Amino acid sequence: MRGTKRIDLRFALLLGLAAMLLAVVALAPQLCPHDPNAQVFEVLQPPSWAHWCGTDRYGRDLFSRVLVGMQTSVCSTLALVVLITIFGTAVGVACGYWGGVVDGVCMAICDVCLAFPPLVLALALAALFQGGLAQAVAALAVVSWPKYARLTRSQTLAVKEADFIQAAKLAGNTGPQLLVRHILPHVLGPIVVTATLDVGTMMMELAGLSFLGLGAQPPTAELGSMMSAGRSMLQTHPWVIFAPGGAMFVAVSIFHLLGDGVRDHLDPRRNIYKR
Repeated sequence: MRGTKRIDLRFALLLGLAAMLLAVVALAPQLCPHDPNAQVFEVLQPPSWAHWCGTDRYGRDLFSRVLVGMQTSVCSTLALVVLITIFGTAVGVACGYWGGVVDGVCMAICDVCLAFPPLVLALALAALFQGGLAQAVAALAVVSWPKYARLTRSQTLAVKEADFIQAAKLAGNTGPQLLVRHILPHVLGPIVVTATLDVGTMMMELAGLSFLGLGAQPPTAELGSMMSAGRSMLQTHPWVIFAPGGAMFVAVSIFHLLGDGVRDHLDPRRNIYKR
């Protein structure tokens, strides 16, 4: 019982941290003490009471830009994860349940995508799309959905021959009804865990594309592009890169810990604590 309470308390704390982060992201424009794009201050000022994170080479308030950059990074990442989760899950469930030629073609496409290092393929696609935040999201989506399709397909294959599925067929449920009412709820657990864990990973990969100039373009505030703009001043004006880097570290850490918490919370073996 104590183990269960410890897990629940930790999970509640992680949910609270994630909720606070999302609240900051949602209210970022209102929380900015200055216009994030206004070049009205002295350049490269160190952190102070007037500018908590200092100013950049153009005289913009870094704290304001970090808040808006956090909003850009988190919202883009969440949109990416939702997109690949929905599409990959739909493809995997359909292929696992109906099989046939479509299953073979889709799994062959998945194998081709998974044969390349994901970030290398995303770099090539983002360069082909000529850069931009939306293009970077699209490039990562192309290389990331096969993982969800493979996972969902394997879960569907394991569930579709179960006795309760056969009983549902005898009760007159059609194929789409079986998928939505019976199969999908039984395969969502691993998908939710994978998606939650992927938020931090996708945020870093999206920031990596922006860092290389293939993601968000100036003057858009995005954590990866901000770190790229300040990398040459790491030794002389370190706050220019530490501010967005610290924000990235906090956001990724929260989402990774939340993913671990979701995995532990959904793990059926946690019931052993109640014994």
